[in-house]
Amino acid sequence: MADSRRMTGKLGEDRAARYLTESLGYRVLCRNYRTPDGEIDIIALDRDVLVFVEVRTTRDPGLGHASITPKKKQKMCKVALKYLENLKRDYQRLRFDAVFVEKEPAEGLEHVENIIMLA
Repeated sequence: MADSRRMTGKLGEDRAARYLTESLGYRVLCRNYRTPDGEIDIIALDRDVLVFVEVRTTRDPGLGHASITPKKKQKMCKVALKYLENLKRDYQRLRFDAVFVEKEPAEGLEHVENIIMLA
């Protein structure tokens, strides 16, 4: 079962990465960036904006939004800070997005910008 979920997640991340690059012109810098605090699925550039992207693959698109809890958002911020600490370059603009990939039957995809509002 775990392998099936992992494969489903990878397929969803692949679709999300293709969408971001081919449809929106993002440049993917990193995938599956891990720290002890957690993981960010995709880190990309949207022109001059560094974007941290959470990908959720689900059968029910309505469940995707609720799955990004305040705790998950906190983990994303911690992982993003670690990524930024290791960079040799400063980014003036950052954003946290989510891509919700519908597994079946419609194979839909929804991109939500600014799932975490920065002050």
